Amino acid sequence: MLRLPNCLASLILVLVAASFAHSADEWPQFRGPGGQGHADATGLPLTWSESKNVTWKTAIPGRGHSSPVISGNQIWLLTAKIEKLSPEEVKARLAKLKNSNGLSVGGRVSLIAVCVDRKNGKVTRQIPLLTTEEPEPIHTLNSYASPTPVIEGNKLYCHFGTYGTVCLNTDTDKVEWKQTNLRVNHQNGPGSSPVVWRDLVIVHLDGIDRQFVAALDKRSGKVVWKTARSGKMNARPEFQKAYCTPLIVENDKRVQLISPGADWVYSYDPASGEELWRAHYGQLGFSTVPRPVIGDGMVFICTSYLKSRLLAVRYDGSGEVTKTHVAWHSDRQAPKKPSLLFVNGLIYAVSDGGVATCFDVRSGEQKWVHRLGGQYSSSPLYADGRIYICSQDGQTTVIKPGSKYTELASNKLDGGFMASPAVAGKAMFLRTEGHLYRIEK
Repeated sequence: MLRLPNCLASLILVLVAASFAHSADEWPQFRGPGGQGHADATGLPLTWSESKNVTWKTAIPGRGHSSPVISGNQIWLLTAKIEKLSPEEVKARLAKLKNSNGLSVGGRVSLIAVCVDRKNGKVTRQIPLLTTEEPEPIHTLNSYASPTPVIEGNKLYCHFGTYGTVCLNTDTDKVEWKQTNLRVNHQNGPGSSPVVWRDLVIVHLDGIDRQFVAALDKRSGKVVWKTARSGKMNARPEFQKAYCTPLIVENDKRVQLISPGADWVYSYDPASGEELWRAHYGQLGFSTVPRPVIGDGMVFICTSYLKSRLLAVRYDGSGEVTKTHVAWHSDRQAPKKPSLLFVNGLIYAVSDGGVATCFDVRSGEQKWVHRLGGQYSSSPLYADGRIYICSQDGQTTVIKPGSKYTELASNKLDGGFMASPAVAGKAMFLRTEGHLYRIEK
């Protein structure tokens, strides 16, 4: 297997991060500046609790699992508020259920951008973006506001799957455009976060009825390109959906959009939507959630359901590369929802059921395995030389990276984590089910 020199591997990681020209004091997208769950911050706290190392704690209205994004003094999150229907409205909607498959009787949903003051934690703005009168049902672990927005300058790009994509001007609080014509049936609600690259906002729409990737002009919201998934999938529609966030990878040869869907991981030219290569998972893989990570010339994918598989794929190929570019795979406790973490030649995985595993990036050899306990949806964070792992019951386990398991601390907050951590300055910003915390020494 080809291994890149350390200097070249480091250069590629820099180029991934360079797709966002933000300062180290900002957190512009899901999993940070490079989308890999890495922060350059130092001086972060090792321990905290409800009464220790908490600068502020703020209740967030509504319900949403989007991670915080941070620019300057602004922290933005997405949330959803569900309005109850009158008895007459419920009766009318029930009548429609006979003729339509994606209706929910629960109530209309308002999708909202929430701004929190980074210094004092006060909610300063709640800006309605979209309203849906007939929302699809969602999974009990999902929300209508699970995708994380992207902040770039004074623009906040918010994606809600089939319900639409919105550009909000954060200076004026005005919605500059909406794109609501790209529709799919998610079955379990939206999940994929958008990616901004040059003048494009790129989104995944992998439903049970149709599956495609689309790029929108970030100035107008108009569709620039739209590419259907080409790989043959399982015949059952419920096995054709996916919820993954893609990753832009740039090196000296080309720019790629690494884009996992159901059954296949694809690479596209982000400028045109042209498919560059694809690799099959080698087994059934759908409802794919974890964002790809890269290291040593490979991209690492988790296939999610039914049984998740971890794949290491060299991303320098063309065409169908399953037999030529899949370097190794592992079926041992691969995550279904949390993303992976690559640090210094090692891959760290935390399964939904709380089993943490460390793999050698080149061979796939398992270095260690440790049962943390609990349930996990949030993606791990690497910052200040440590790995932070947040559970659905509010526990954060802090470990030292390395080929042996070394636990440094275990911290508990009242609420559980579905969103992934954000970092800015010397503080971590943690969103639980009901609150946003600023954690710092």
